Amino acid sequence: MRARRSISGIGRHWADRFAACGFTRLLRGAGGLSVPSRARRAKLRPMVVLRKTPEHMTVAEFVAWDAPAGPAWQLIDGIPVAMAPANGTHAVMQGQICALLHAHLAVHRPGCRVLIAPGVVPRVDGKENYRIPDLGVTCSPVPRGTVEIAEPVLLIEILSPGNPMQTWANVWTYPTIPSMQEVLVVRTASIGVQLLRREPDGSWPDVPLAIHTGDVILESIGFQVPITALYDGTWLAETA
Repeated sequence: MRARRSISGIGRHWADRFAACGFTRLLRGAGGLSVPSRARRAKLRPMVVLRKTPEHMTVAEFVAWDAPAGPAWQLIDGIPVAMAPANGTHAVMQGQICALLHAHLAVHRPGCRVLIAPGVVPRVDGKENYRIPDLGVTCSPVPRGTVEIAEPVLLIEILSPGNPMQTWANVWTYPTIPSMQEVLVVRTASIGVQLLRREPDGSWPDVPLAIHTGDVILESIGFQVPITALYDGTWLAETA
């Protein structure tokens, strides 16, 4: 049989080592170590500091703000608002429409580019509003480090059933941007889009044009595609 080592000797050995690390209590007579005292455990717990969301901000303060990790944020009338995550249908459509626009622009409008979730600042109350559409097209350069899309001509919102009011609130701010030519709102509960287009006299219609069949035509970038192409890869494509 193996000789048994002294449990008390082992206890003293580890007691000395762990005492130096702040563990002051040892289990007696078993050679094992106890958990730290309650007071010590409280000191050892990692502290989680919850940052308070500012109640009111300007756009300059908002873009410099270290927002909490997680969803994207918008600034709506000076109040930072977290955006709800997109559902699967929304995400697929965002990627599909982006791919269609990218392919078109590369051939027919090489000076233009499509951006995913770009930041835009409406002209009305521009110091307190920073909105984020799903997609945007600009024909101006996009400098390194920019946080605001310059001179957008087309903005696209994909309408999720969970936040239609907020989406439409965004939509009606976009025509105030001087460079804007068209706003496209794409449905996700059924096949259909609604289009706002600037009139030749510079005005905007009060009611968007509803399109459920045929082609979607975006004059601002010379783009035309069957409406069903916007829904490729989604469950709605199977119902078309």
